[in-house]
Amino acid sequence: MLDPLPDAARVWLFPLDQTLGPDEADALRQRLADWLPSWASHGRPVQAQAEVLAGRALAVGAVISEADINAGVSGCGIDTMERAVARAFEQAGVALAPALGVTFRDADGAWQTAARPAFRRLVREGAAGAETPILDVTASTVGELRQRGAERPAGDTWAAQAFSLAA
Repeated sequence: MLDPLPDAARVWLFPLDQTLGPDEADALRQRLADWLPSWASHGRPVQAQAEVLAGRALAVGAVISEADINAGVSGCGIDTMERAVARAFEQAGVALAPALGVTFRDADGAWQTAARPAFRRLVREGAAGAETPILDVTASTVGELRQRGAERPAGDTWAAQAFSLAA
């Protein structure tokens, strides 16, 4: 995942408003891959990779260099990347999933996104729980993403506390 970036590289995860098939995911990834070699932060080239995870999130990992791992990409560099992601989304006909939504797999295994109050109702009704797979976009490093993944049981994520889920 996001090879050849080191585990300490920064990662940004963008949840999608729809599930992409393999061809659509590859087309979105390629739109970013075409731009990534030109990415710079205060004149320093950024080593970066993009990948679509579980058909439902775009991951962009980046590092200036392993020697400068703590310096990281500047705020201006991050803004530049976010504009490139927005252009790629527009070209691909996708958008970010709603803010504060919960993206989860339903009983049939299909991705769904629900507002938090709606997901809370699903938990109360027993239609969702600690084992329900959700899209967790909280990783901040490539290593953390590699270790945990983006699709995780809700009880192992921020959702456990937010929705009183027993793991």
